[in-house]
Amino acid sequence: MDQFKYRRRQMVREQIQRRGVSDPRVLEAMEEAPRHLFVRPHLAAQAYEDFALPIEGGQTISQPYIVARMSEMLDVQSHHSVLEIGTGSGYQTLILARLAARVYSLERVGELARRAIERLRQFHLDNVKIQIFDGTVGWSDVGPFDRILVTAAAPSVPKPLLDQLKIGGKLLVPEGSRANQQLVLYEKTSEGLHKLSGEAVCFVPLIGRHGWNASEE
Repeated sequence: MDQFKYRRRQMVREQIQRRGVSDPRVLEAMEEAPRHLFVRPHLAAQAYEDFALPIEGGQTISQPYIVARMSEMLDVQSHHSVLEIGTGSGYQTLILARLAARVYSLERVGELARRAIERLRQFHLDNVKIQIFDGTVGWSDVGPFDRILVTAAAPSVPKPLLDQLKIGGKLLVPEGSRANQQLVLYEKTSEGLHKLSGEAVCFVPLIGRHGWNASEE
């Protein structure tokens, strides 16, 4: 028996729906995903609270509301191919896998990627591929993508990611300084890019060739 099932329902109702997330597919994915399996065992009791938690490699697993909000803003459809930049714990990857046809996820920290693969293996997913690589460069071999989600803070959107976005595609990224960012949604059209700024957030920095310099950490 899943002892956390009620906690997930409560999380969705009180933290996510109450704050305006209404996409039924996103809500269902959030209610089904066992977040307690993606945090350190001693933090499992806090897994469904409304805050981020530390994971390996000095990184974090985002608060449930932000995961749901970003998933809804990206408007992922069941036929989409999605690129995720920053696998982290694998929790957001699981949510995307429930929404999309295919998910390709890049993680620069080998330890995180390997642990995420181990966690996701138990769900017997056949639509997820994870690679250890600089996410700011993208994954051109399997692009272009319908949707791209960046789960770390960039000083500006990496150009290679925009290049790998299909016409009609959307890219969501936290943009700003290392300390403060806002969610920015880009939509690529035949006439150019449309940009929509969203709410304030605080993510770990996006390290890589087209992001922040690792030596500045």
